[in-house]
Amino acid sequence: MLNDLAADAQVYLVTGYTDLRRGIDGLATIIQAQLNLDPFSKALFLFCGRRCDRIKGLLWEGLSAGFCYPNIY
Repeated sequence: MLNDLAADAQVYLVTGYTDLRRGIDGLATIIQAQLNLDPFSKALFLFCGRRCDRIKGLLWEGLSAGFCYPNIY
């Protein structure tokens, strides 16, 4: 997954608490509504949980693959 991330791709670390029980649609909504960014862009969006010991990522990999949605511990 992250091996395909281009060297010039942007990485966004979303500050503050995010409910990590949210799915792909919920995280994409945060990206659109709160950040005013396109979740379908070639960027990696990282969300942090309340305890800050878990991170969830969202990455659009194209029409054939869709979203990559890893839990990073």
